[in-house]
Amino acid sequence: MRKWSPLIAVSIGTFMLLVDVTIVTVALPAIAGDLHASLDGLQWVLDGYALALAALLLGAGALADRHGRRRMYLAGTVVFAAASLLCAVANDAGVLVAARFLQGFGGAAMFATTVALLNVTYSGKDRGVAFGVWGAVNGAAAAAGPIVGGLLTEHLGWRWIFLVNLPVSLLAVWFTVRGVTESKGHDTKTRFDLPGTVAFTISAAAVTYALIRGGEAGWTAASTLAAFGISAAALLVFVLVERATDHPMLDLRLFRSTSFSTLMVAAVLAQAAAFAYLPFVTVWLQQFLGKGPVDAGLLGALPMSVAAFVVAAFGGRLLQRVAPRWTIGLGLLLVGAGDLLQARLTATSPGTALIPGLIVAGVGVAMVLPVLASAALASAPPERSGMASGAVNTFRQLGFALGVAVFGAVFSHRLAAHRDPRAGVADALDQTLLVAGVVALAAGVLVLLFVRRPAGQNPASAGDRAQVGLDPAVSGGH
Repeated sequence: MRKWSPLIAVSIGTFMLLVDVTIVTVALPAIAGDLHASLDGLQWVLDGYALALAALLLGAGALADRHGRRRMYLAGTVVFAAASLLCAVANDAGVLVAARFLQGFGGAAMFATTVALLNVTYSGKDRGVAFGVWGAVNGAAAAAGPIVGGLLTEHLGWRWIFLVNLPVSLLAVWFTVRGVTESKGHDTKTRFDLPGTVAFTISAAAVTYALIRGGEAGWTAASTLAAFGISAAALLVFVLVERATDHPMLDLRLFRSTSFSTLMVAAVLAQAAAFAYLPFVTVWLQQFLGKGPVDAGLLGALPMSVAAFVVAAFGGRLLQRVAPRWTIGLGLLLVGAGDLLQARLTATSPGTALIPGLIVAGVGVAMVLPVLASAALASAPPERSGMASGAVNTFRQLGFALGVAVFGAVFSHRLAAHRDPRAGVADALDQTLLVAGVVALAAGVLVLLFVRRPAGQNPASAGDRAQVGLDPAVSGGH
């Protein structure tokens, strides 16, 4: 048992932090009713967590390499648990959003160290077993989040979706202290890129705020334009800082590769198109079809998760051996087709109308996400593999945050044009799904046109590099 304590510790923590991305979606109507939160407030409950994860993943990995991965994982778990308690006792939406940001800080510290901890702990066949289990945990978290969230919300109340993290965190800490040994990177003198991290965080948060604010106050409102301006200025600062420092959070030279740049765009658009509309599906299912949180989780997320899990389980090895532009490109086209299949709702549509489209989108997700990670590794120099894999997950989380903001603007704008609430929500959700489908189709075309396998690249080599622990962005994490 002691031999597998590190795997148990890492798996428990990974499951918890990934579940917390999706567990909130089915609780949004209950949170809105209890805390009197507006639509933009609900979006920040989701985006606060995703933005913090996106902004801090790369920086947290560098800190862990310098100061100790075990120490960073434990610190992240403690912060995550404390933030979860703050979420559970929040008495207004502002406190909840702030606590979700803090959760993201802890989650980033945990997620940035999981792969490295497994990689230095296991070797040979044990390493294969460890990463196989860890990958399965990633997939299970995606499927379990809406169901667990629905059960807790319906039977105990929405605050329990955060309280449940406390005993789980204690288990993760116990197994970590008991079985994980400390390890550091080879270059322990690498400095934490604080200016780059701050600039990236401000830019991402400001553009997300602008998108959410634009949908509410108008795109020419002073606050909206100011937020876009702050985001652009912070992005410029980020670029200048990363070009000037010897130890950048993200080496911008990676983007000289057309394939790598396209894959990062695909990571953003895939995460948005596949997952960022689901909170609005939940609103339709619960507030206008009268479904409970459990039924909303079953109808709104489970078909996609099951389809993705089945395809990944039975076709994962084959997918890694096909040229990534075909796997990712065609997978994105399937995600787009699945979104468009769902965009046929009327005022009388039942919740089951979503299921065929969710299944098609799930097949596409299973084709895209695991291969996206290994393709990014193949497009980067070997000495930048860790940074490249971290970048995939960073851009995926950023895609979710931006997607929720963009789709929220589409949803609220369309809804405001209707007098009949039920017909209005169905039409608003249709428009949201239509935009998501077009986004996925465009991403698929980009990948098919611009992603190429490097000359001499063994089809399986990048996947092998991911399997030995260089890739924290495998499938399953919403």
